[in-house]
Amino acid sequence: MKTARLSVNAGEVRRQFPFFQPHPEMRSVIYLDNAATTQKPYTVIEAVSNFWAHHNATVHRGGHGVGAKASELYEAARTRVAQFLNAREPNEIVFTRGTTEAINLVATAWGEAFVQAGDEIIVTELEHHANLLPWMRLAEKQQATLKVWRITDDGRLNLDDLRELLTERTRLVAVSHISNVLGGVNPVAEICHLAHAAGALCLVDAAQSIAHMRVDVQRIECDFLMFSGHKAYGPTGIGALYAKREHLEAMPPYHVGGGMVQTVRWERVRWAEPPMKFEAGTPPIGEAIGLHAALDFIDSIGREAIESYEHELTQYALRRLQETPGVRLYGPVPDRTGIFAFTLEDIHPHDIATVLDTRDIAVRAGLHCAHPLSERLGGPTVRASLALYNDTDHIDALIEALHHTRQVFGYAG
Repeated sequence: MKTARLSVNAGEVRRQFPFFQPHPEMRSVIYLDNAATTQKPYTVIEAVSNFWAHHNATVHRGGHGVGAKASELYEAARTRVAQFLNAREPNEIVFTRGTTEAINLVATAWGEAFVQAGDEIIVTELEHHANLLPWMRLAEKQQATLKVWRITDDGRLNLDDLRELLTERTRLVAVSHISNVLGGVNPVAEICHLAHAAGALCLVDAAQSIAHMRVDVQRIECDFLMFSGHKAYGPTGIGALYAKREHLEAMPPYHVGGGMVQTVRWERVRWAEPPMKFEAGTPPIGEAIGLHAALDFIDSIGREAIESYEHELTQYALRRLQETPGVRLYGPVPDRTGIFAFTLEDIHPHDIATVLDTRDIAVRAGLHCAHPLSERLGGPTVRASLALYNDTDHIDALIEALHHTRQVFGYAG
């Protein structure tokens, strides 16, 4: 198979990642599990290590220079996230442990204050459990109605179906920017527009999009948007919630404790202003600094260059998968990113992943924390997912391994 000419040199990119360098205790792996987590460049590891080694102190309350430096680095990370998302101001950014905590924060702090009995919440059939279970629990607790926006047979969201679901009782539409199973890119700006026209808010789970395309919260006009650092070449244990300032001001705290109050008296507590109101306790300081470095890494390559490269690589992978005997690929063909859920003949996905692992190819198999969607698809699938350090050679190795898997299980050809 002729290798396509692409706009990013993935080999050069891989040299920036220790994971891909020879090591006596590590196998050389073709890593195609990027929708689960991405590998970390040297710059991210060094930024975190440098903080722990030279600037370690808690933030905001220290009366010494080390604490002031830690606070400066931590708030610089908040400013960097705001710039990366094109938020109006850094105070619209709340640091969380990741996408899951950010959605739970909104469901608890905003949802329990503003969703009442008889109100409606719309979620899509595509959602990861992180953007489904908090709304299921909120609907049950508040005696609200959870309405499911079903996908079409080819894995798309039809905006006309949303128009039919929206009513004057709709309070929120929750949608993923990119499906973690099907890889389709959802029209989140149009979805937010329709939600607002009906008097509802719109929440966007950007966990799968943040490292692969430009995410502009002002263009999308979402009310809430969140992502996880570890899916964008950053550390685990750090994520960010973007929320419009007026929502943060109206929401009560999520957790309470140190650092999120102005004054505490027996008769009255005054909460701190956002975003501090939502960051009780000692925050993930080193992780936030690592996230800053990860966003710098992405921009050092260029988000337009990344999107263009990954689009070309996705199209190459799509063609190769479609021509492989026995492969059934799920999800839309156009308007998709490099996330491929598929089955191979009637071989169980876990067996496929095991055979691929013997060839040092890392993929994921199962229900992908999206049980309702997987049920719609007919059960578990294999998922291969791309990042900017993957290239056409990796795709070719995957296809060759799938041919080998068919032979292992007795399929000819």
